[in-house]
Amino acid sequence: MRSDKKRWDARFKGKGFALGKDPNPFLKKHIRLLPKGKALDLAAGEGRNAIFLAQRGFDVGAVDISEKGLRKAKELANETGVKIHTFLADLDTYNIEKERYDLVANFYFLKRSLIPKIKRGIKKGGRIIFETYILEHRNISSEGPKDRKYFLKPNELLRLFKDFRILFYREGIVKEGGRRKAVASLIAQKE
Repeated sequence: MRSDKKRWDARFKGKGFALGKDPNPFLKKHIRLLPKGKALDLAAGEGRNAIFLAQRGFDVGAVDISEKGLRKAKELANETGVKIHTFLADLDTYNIEKERYDLVANFYFLKRSLIPKIKRGIKKGGRIIFETYILEHRNISSEGPKDRKYFLKPNELLRLFKDFRILFYREGIVKEGGRRKAVASLIAQKE
């Protein structure tokens, strides 16, 4: 936990926003598929996705291990005139309340042991939006994690949410901002 906190605090310590202020393109493109209500943004970092959801009427909680990232998230929320709730926590031990959220957002954070907690935290009829790297990414880019355990295997994300209704799924290479990356992207509903 301490090494993760130090690493992310170091990444978010500068004046600028390490990942920019714009939301994840997959989230932005598919916002119409997401039910309004209480949302949880996991590994929220500097808050770009949490802010985007709050601007669209969601009541958003943003969880991250980085105090510096969450401080920037609050500043960005103030700057944009929205409110978010921030929670400084290690996702290894964070408890997601049972059936509390209409939406859980998880972008580029892969902790397989968190999946059952995510599922329990989503209300019936609620949804998950999830996007992260697949193994193929290691062949096309040096960006992203180095350790193999942080990459999804083929169709793994589908299998992890096989008990949910899959509303959208893609797996493969996408191009964003001139960069190529190999990802799995999913929107699924708890029945």
